[in-house]
Amino acid sequence: MSETDNGADPRTSRPLRRPRTIPPTRRHVLAAGAGAGAAALLGGIGAATEAQAAPAAAPPAAAPDLAPYASYWFPDSLPQGAPGPGITWRSLKQWTPESDPDLAFNTAAVPLAPRFTPVPPNAGARSGQARISSLVSFGPTAQNPSQGSATADHYALTHWAYLDELVFWGGSSGEGIVLAPNAPVVDAAHRHGVPVLGNIFLPPVVYGGDLQWTRDLVQRDPLGRFPIAEKLVLVARTYGFDGWFVNAETDGGDSALAARMREFLRALKAAGAPYGLRITWYDAMNSTGRVGWQGALNALNQEFFEDRAGRVADTMFVDFRWTAQTLAASGALADRLGRSRHELWAALDVESAGWNSGVRWDAVIPRDRAHVVSFGFYRPEWTRSHLTDRSPGAFHRADDRFWTGESLDPAHPAPEGTWRAPATAVADRSTVSALPFACAFNTGHGERWYEDGRVASDTPWNHLGLQDRLPGRRWAVQTTGARPSVTLDFARAWRGGSSLLVAGSLTAPAVVGLHCTRLPLTASAVLELVHATESGTVTVEVGVATREPAAPGEPVPYTWLNVPAQGSAAGAWRTSRVALAALGGRTAYGIAVRITARGTRAVSWRLGALSVREDTARRLPAAPGALTVDASAQQDGRAAVRLSWRPAAGPVRHYELHRVLPDGTRSFLGGTCGTALYLPAVTRAGQEPAAGFEVRAVDELYAASAPAATTLPWT
Repeated sequence: MSETDNGADPRTSRPLRRPRTIPPTRRHVLAAGAGAGAAALLGGIGAATEAQAAPAAAPPAAAPDLAPYASYWFPDSLPQGAPGPGITWRSLKQWTPESDPDLAFNTAAVPLAPRFTPVPPNAGARSGQARISSLVSFGPTAQNPSQGSATADHYALTHWAYLDELVFWGGSSGEGIVLAPNAPVVDAAHRHGVPVLGNIFLPPVVYGGDLQWTRDLVQRDPLGRFPIAEKLVLVARTYGFDGWFVNAETDGGDSALAARMREFLRALKAAGAPYGLRITWYDAMNSTGRVGWQGALNALNQEFFEDRAGRVADTMFVDFRWTAQTLAASGALADRLGRSRHELWAALDVESAGWNSGVRWDAVIPRDRAHVVSFGFYRPEWTRSHLTDRSPGAFHRADDRFWTGESLDPAHPAPEGTWRAPATAVADRSTVSALPFACAFNTGHGERWYEDGRVASDTPWNHLGLQDRLPGRRWAVQTTGARPSVTLDFARAWRGGSSLLVAGSLTAPAVVGLHCTRLPLTASAVLELVHATESGTVTVEVGVATREPAAPGEPVPYTWLNVPAQGSAAGAWRTSRVALAALGGRTAYGIAVRITARGTRAVSWRLGALSVREDTARRLPAAPGALTVDASAQQDGRAAVRLSWRPAAGPVRHYELHRVLPDGTRSFLGGTCGTALYLPAVTRAGQEPAAGFEVRAVDELYAASAPAATTLPWT
């Protein structure tokens, strides 16, 4: 986004931090090399956290040669001089899928899921009006791991229910200015129905921007075509994401360059249209070719949104300089153009202050009349970056407050204060519309990895592609007594890294809303819970709603079914099955649990997994094929390894890779939705002659296939 000539952010008046050797990497500079290198996968041993510099995190010698990273480029020509440490300068014009050594690690595998809008849980949340875009920096431009890393300290976004678009923010004049999102982000977003855009950042001159890069972007070939537009479409199709955010902030152009930019956008849109790709234009360059942030849709920038021939960009991100008057005028202009005013994102800068940001909410989403436009968060990962305690639990408590509000309950919003949380104004959405469906409440990061309630790896990890479809409303609780605490907890899990914990003194039954659904039920449908009572004694029921509430804010009309009581040791996981035959032929619109305390002791009850499926014979997924060590580098009993395999036939949720130790036990190393995995640091077990690996396909109910196996001989 924009900067002034003296390097101060006009919205915060804070000086930008500048590296000593290369231009700043973004509007607010990320720590150089943070999260890079050797911690590039779940199975790393002794890897650094994202807050540490890459050299300290790197495993011995070999890993920098093999570690895959998210891709970034310049459009065509490269900067003068030489790149800094850990940076590779690449020309997008020269890129081809065949020449991309990291393609298998950066390719998303989850298709964009369709989603629906349930009746909102409170009267203030509206459907069909304002939507939300979010510009998020998940890591540095250079050395951003392709497949997660060996730390739980990560921005594990889970509130997808409120997002309409995610922009993979980043780029710098010293690294690269065209960024493709990494696969875990795309896979997680797509599972929740959210499109992800790559970023084209033409930086201000004061931050190293070169107008030649703008000219490179919009160049024509001898046949009049736009080769970079065609290449951008190829990248998005090949990597599996949904379009581009175009941010032209390099000043010095003229009206001819502006006209060429508009023609380029038209070519990009036309080339991407058969594949459903979308474009968001940032309010910077205007029709004169100069950069002049308008804070509005107006005559100076309208042609990049809609011109006489029709749609140019799908949406516009309106610069932070907006006022109530300019947004009202922008919405009115969109109306006159025959476009939805909610295709305009009013920029909200939350990078520095999060929910303490001074937002003029009534200019965007007034309570007493229709929403004026939509809005876009700039850098909501503040919910992680501002914390002293960066544990997963602390992060999710902060993130829930940002998206849900101080009440932490979208069905019971807190009295209006300075922060208007998305859940209080925007309707949530869901993708849970087909059987089988399962959720293990896995957020995509954790301190350990669990399988069937047992620790399969004690290495901290993050990989958003392994995230479950979590409840969108966190947490809607109905009770006439004291409200219990409801959290995603990382102390224990059934599968993945986390589980749902309900704790407190239950003076009355407590209903905890889980997923909003559109599940077609048959007479053979069953619902299963994996749960544990750690303190107190409780009765558990499951609720299935076969119709929606009559109006926003009305209680969900659940039908309650008893969960069979089973004796088990305190804290032990148990599986309970509830037949849904009585609801056969109907649609499940929502799922909940109701917990009733027996006695006065405080309750601690944990839900490890939930599934709804047909009660028929279950078949294991087909096994993947030909697990292969594609590359490895060894030193002092440690190896960096690249593995790949043939995809399994039939539907696969993700793949999981385990190490087979000499005593026959298995240890979890990592998972991915794709068919290639990088291991930064495999350690030799004693004097074993070879390290053994197994990969399995995992289906929607978390059933694992037979393995494909291979070995890496130690040298």
